[in-house]
Amino acid sequence: MIRMTEPSKITSVPDHQPAAGGIAARARASVGPKYLSGLNPEQREAVETLDRPVLVLAGAGTGKTRVLTTRIAHILSQGRARPAEILSVTFTNKAAREMKHRLGQMLGHAVEGMPWLGTFHSIGGRILRTHAELAQLKSNFTVLDVDDQVRLLKQLLQADNIDDKRWPARMLAGLIDGWKNRGLTPSQVPSGEAAVFANGKGGKLYASYQERLKILNAADFGDLLLENIRIFREHPDILRQYQQRFKYILVDEYQDTNVAQYLWLRLLSQAPAKQTTPTVIPGRLEEPNPESSSESEDRDSGFDAAHRPGMTEHVAVATPHVKNICCVGDDDQSIYGWRGAEVDNILRFDHDFPGAKVIRLERNYRSTGHILAAASHLIAHNEGRLGKTLRTEDQDGEKVTVTGSWDSEEEARGIGEEIEQIQRQGEKLNEIAILVRASYQMREFEDRFVTLGLPYRVIGGPRFYERAEIRDALAYLRVINSPADDLAFERIVNTPKRGLGDATVQMLHDHARKRRIPLFEAARAVVETDELKPKARGSLRDLVAQFDRWRAQREVTAHTDLAQIVLDESGYTEMWQKDRSADAAGRLENLKELVRSMEEFENLQGFLEHISLVMDRDGGAEEDAVSLMTLHSAKGLEFDNVFLPGWEEGLFPSQRTLDEQGRAGLEEERRLGHVGLTRARRRAMIYFATNRRIHGTWTTTIPSRFLDELPAANVEITESKGGSAWGGTGGYGASRFDDMEAFGSSYTTPGWQRAQANRNRGGGRTGAGGHGSFEEEAATFSSSSSSGPDFGSFSSRRRGPLTIEGELVAKSTGTTSEFSLSDRVFHQKFGYGRVTKIDGNKLTIAFDKAGEKKVVDSFVQRA
Repeated sequence: MIRMTEPSKITSVPDHQPAAGGIAARARASVGPKYLSGLNPEQREAVETLDRPVLVLAGAGTGKTRVLTTRIAHILSQGRARPAEILSVTFTNKAAREMKHRLGQMLGHAVEGMPWLGTFHSIGGRILRTHAELAQLKSNFTVLDVDDQVRLLKQLLQADNIDDKRWPARMLAGLIDGWKNRGLTPSQVPSGEAAVFANGKGGKLYASYQERLKILNAADFGDLLLENIRIFREHPDILRQYQQRFKYILVDEYQDTNVAQYLWLRLLSQAPAKQTTPTVIPGRLEEPNPESSSESEDRDSGFDAAHRPGMTEHVAVATPHVKNICCVGDDDQSIYGWRGAEVDNILRFDHDFPGAKVIRLERNYRSTGHILAAASHLIAHNEGRLGKTLRTEDQDGEKVTVTGSWDSEEEARGIGEEIEQIQRQGEKLNEIAILVRASYQMREFEDRFVTLGLPYRVIGGPRFYERAEIRDALAYLRVINSPADDLAFERIVNTPKRGLGDATVQMLHDHARKRRIPLFEAARAVVETDELKPKARGSLRDLVAQFDRWRAQREVTAHTDLAQIVLDESGYTEMWQKDRSADAAGRLENLKELVRSMEEFENLQGFLEHISLVMDRDGGAEEDAVSLMTLHSAKGLEFDNVFLPGWEEGLFPSQRTLDEQGRAGLEEERRLGHVGLTRARRRAMIYFATNRRIHGTWTTTIPSRFLDELPAANVEITESKGGSAWGGTGGYGASRFDDMEAFGSSYTTPGWQRAQANRNRGGGRTGAGGHGSFEEEAATFSSSSSSGPDFGSFSSRRRGPLTIEGELVAKSTGTTSEFSLSDRVFHQKFGYGRVTKIDGNKLTIAFDKAGEKKVVDSFVQRA
């Protein structure tokens, strides 16, 4: 029998804590305020640990927002602090509003007294306005947006006689933003980094820019934290005021913090210094930051001064006491390194805050068992992580599926048909998402959805055909197709810059209205007069002549070639090639994808009619529609059904990321895959294509290395509903040409006739071996093969998928090819070539221009 001991007789407080999930922990959870009800033991521990630094490692779908809001409610209800004494920082205004709303539901109107609940920049801006004079500003200073920032930098470049075409202002704006995100003032920018812009003038221009901001009584977003840091370091009394004010600090999404945000938090999270001599708190050096040599090469993690150039040593007059800071984050979801986020911030939390308690939230309330197992197994291959394993008390559900397609077109078609099947089962389109690695992948899906009549929305950006660079390119093509299209002509008359400003356009409008003619004809007439200045008249005359030439070429040139000619000769492609902004490369990829999309249409007129259909559909926000977005945009969202296309080497993981960041880049790409999988509640479906158009050229791809990092027990290999993974009629999957009714009419194109001939030759959909169905046995993801590649004849017994050099491939068939070694053949995509190896129905062909490729024999014909 257990008896309660009188408080006066307790001699010491036991060090024991109830085991998580045990009888004592569950019994304790049943007693307490109502806002604590429903919390699992780990969540409750995170809420009730109030007397030491706490790091909550909250995996995807583990209820981190609830923990944060409940912790604030607990602090207030226990009388530990008043609302104005709590600093709660989020990353987005949406998250801040949601937190205020939840607190309002828990505590009534207490949230109205929480002025320090907001984003980093909103709170930093408030502090800066309070002490504006210390930053040589007035309290009513203006916060510049990106466009204003670029315009100001253009003025500085012109004043310094720097060619803004070679050294774009937008590029300099990106560099300055990166320096500010790292907490660097102009004097602290390493000389090597300053030399990147305008032959070493980057640092000087940064200083001039900061001086100009003071004169204009303005600041940019980076200043809202950078000036805070400078004021705190130069005025310890002001820092002490805020340290005394904030009794509790809470931070959301800590894995996404950059260096400046980290420094800002570190300064505020120290207990006020008692001595008059300022305590040295980790921060930035005042002197110019020299180039780091071997030290920078050896650093592995964290913000240790010995390993981070520009950081002061962790030395103080007296060891500062760390106050109650609680950071919530997930090192496995740190996917924004490209914009300055430092995953090291969360990895070394216990080093920065001695005595910190690390609490892992591993119970997932979102996804099924198979999805969580696959995601956890994938992310376990990362070395730079603190480690946790997501689990669920829900059912295992459906396995993660992996499907191979012949090319990206078949991939889009297969996913479209899968979505239609899901819809027929009564599920909402709002619960379906397609997450791509690169935005240009969206075009194929958008076109397919328009064909199928499936409503869709693009999240985190415009639809493919609504992007600025695509609209510009289409405007050129529209003017070629219809010279009377005034809206299109006005859009590109000065894009790229031709010295034809608003005054010139207004003159053309006046002339067109008076004579009742289109703008283009007005331009043709005006260039024959002296109404324009010589330079503008010459530019406009050249543009009119270009359109006349392109219109003539339209009759004798393929519309895809014409589009490429227009983009090149107009200077539009060159404009983006010279642009040094971060999104310029993506815009160029989108233009190449636009030209590729035209191949499916007979002529320019047909293509533009298709575009008008795509642009015409504009469903409301409440419409039931498929969500299409990049993996980066998917953070924080969840859907019942998630499609993950494009899991191929070079695309995912991104080759550019691997080239620029090495192993760190690979680990961030893997975290991106983890994020993608954990967006799914019930089904996660991965796709890869054997062939994909990359940089305008068809390339044979290999499946992503991440596929072999998935656990075999939780993954199922499926057949593409859009056709076979090898694109042929080899007996295990339907060819895109098998169903004539899908085309709506009998085709007479050479490709269709060749496919039908191959179909008849092969005896229909069943190969010689009789293996017409795709039978699945226990699939194994082998990372090696002792016997090497083997595509020999298959016996009639069931077997699992093969691997080639550790990469998963779809099943093959036992058919024998009718081609012989050294046969001269023709392939619709790769051109002419000669057979060098035969393996069943798969041929290795040395193509004259495309090099050596592996293809299925049904896709070639004798030359």
